[in-house]
Formats: sequence, structure tokens, C-alpha cells
Amino acid sequence: MDLSTLGSLAALGTETRNERTADLDRMPVTELLSVMNAEDQTVALTVRDALPEIGAAVEAITESLRRGGRLIYIGAGTSGRIGLLDAVECPPTFGTSPEQVVGLLSGGPGAFVVAVEGAEDEPARAVTDLDEIGVNDRDTVVGLAASGRTPYVVGGLRHAAARGAVTVSVACNRDAVVSRYADHPIEVPTGPEVLTGSTRLKGGTAEKMVCNMLSTAAMVRIGKVYGNLMVDVKASNDKLVDRARRMVVEATGADHDSAAEALRAAGGHAKTAIVMLLAGISAQEAARRLDAARGDTRTAIGLAG
Repeated sequence: MDLSTLGSLAALGTETRNERTADLDRMPVTELLSVMNAEDQTVALTVRDALPEIGAAVEAITESLRRGGRLIYIGAGTSGRIGLLDAVECPPTFGTSPEQVVGLLSGGPGAFVVAVEGAEDEPARAVTDLDEIGVNDRDTVVGLAASGRTPYVVGGLRHAAARGAVTVSVACNRDAVVSRYADHPIEVPTGPEVLTGSTRLKGGTAEKMVCNMLSTAAMVRIGKVYGNLMVDVKASNDKLVDRARRMVVEATGADHDSAAEALRAAGGHAKTAIVMLLAGISAQEAARRLDAARGDTRTAIGLAG
């Protein structure tokens, strides 16, 4: 890819100097923190303006997950780390398999800890990374690029589209290059950073907020949540076992002992225990109903025996 076709980096809003922080190096700590906090408050408003586009992306991701596809994040540097972070949190939070939500980081998993800066300029890396996981027409690929012009992400979106996947882009500048290669472009123009060009700040915050929405809303839509309870949580440690028990109590009104007994019968799965108690059925029948309801708790509770 000819990098000259991506436009001038210096012209991007995320690269310009912030007049409000021109004296950053001379500010007392309290003032420095106050101005950072004030700048951060603008991010949520910027994300709010993009809610229609984020909603369209959520619907696409939901459809992918329902047909057995995946949510795949691709990115470089901070953007890629944010996607990878969102992906690895989905199995413990929503009981997904590690293959259902995937994060691809330019330079490989090791780049999460040690930066591999040059890797972002190689679009062919994205092609290889996507082919290694077998990207296909059931998947939705989300390209994260604060600048909106990262070659790795552009290459990945182009290749994903060629494989029939739905594509989403997330950028922190207007008229981003990556938007041209996405079925669902999301632009959250965060403007000049407190520290010039350091898009791990407002840019990273915006990307994290968008990823939170994309994965959480999609998981809600496919039945991974009951009310506002993460009923598919994997109770893999003492804290999560306690949380699962409290969720069953809150969802059903059962006492702690009854909730604990239902959880034991359900193999520690809060969703199954909730269906058991609310429908007055066995763990086996609750599991059968959940399977018939494609995992949706409310539907499973209402199914006739």
C-alpha cells in the first residue's frame, strides 16, 4: 500500500496542538489533572453523537453471532490493545468461547506488552492474521484506528470484505480513510489531545467506550443477559461463585440456600439455575429449554414443557 494515498497525518484533528494545554509542562499538578478531566468529559459527548452508527454496527455484530459467526477486532498499537482487551473479557463476562470474540493486534499477541511500532504500516500482516483464523462471510470485522488511516487496519478491512465479512470501522477523526472500507463506519472526532498526538488518551478512551457498547449490546441482544444481570458469567473463582449466587437470588427472589442448591444442580451456571427456579423445573429441563430458546432466559422461562 502506498502510504501517500492515506493523506497527511499532520492534518488530522488528533495530531493538532491543543491550545488549552499549551503550557502543560508548567501547570501545577492540580491544574494539569483538572484540564485532563475536562478534556475527557468531551469524549462521551462525541461518542453520543455517533450512537446511530454504533447501533447499526451492533445489529450487524448480533446477526453474525446468531448465525455462528464472530466479532473480530483488528488494530495496531493502543487501538489494537483496546480491541484485544475487549475480546479477552468476553468469555468470563458472557460465557462465550475464546473463538467467538477475537482481537487481532498488529505484531502479534506479544505486541500487547512490547510495542512493535513498524507492524502497523504493513497491510499484508492483516491479511495473514485474518486468514490464519479463517475469516468468512459469517463474521463481522471491526477495524480500530484512532488516526483513521492505519495501513494494517485498512488492509484488514479490505481483505475481510473480500472474504464476505461485514466490516465496521472506528476512527477518531472525520472523513477517515478507514471509513471508506467499512459497511458501518463509526467516527468519533475527539480533537486535539492533551499531549499532542498521544491518542492513547482521548482517542483511546473513545475507542474503549465504543468497544464496550459493541460487545455488551450485542451480547444483550443474543440473550447473554437477564435484566441487567450477566447470567452467563463463568463462576471460575470465589468472587464469581458468590456473584453467581447473588444473581440467582436477585433474579428469582429465592433465599441464599435455595439459590446455592439450584446452582449446584445447574453445574454452577446461573442462567440455568434461574430458569429452574422461576419455571419450577429440573436442571435438565432448564438446559433443554435454554437450548430451544437459543440461550434467551425470558423465552426459556415461558416455554411450555
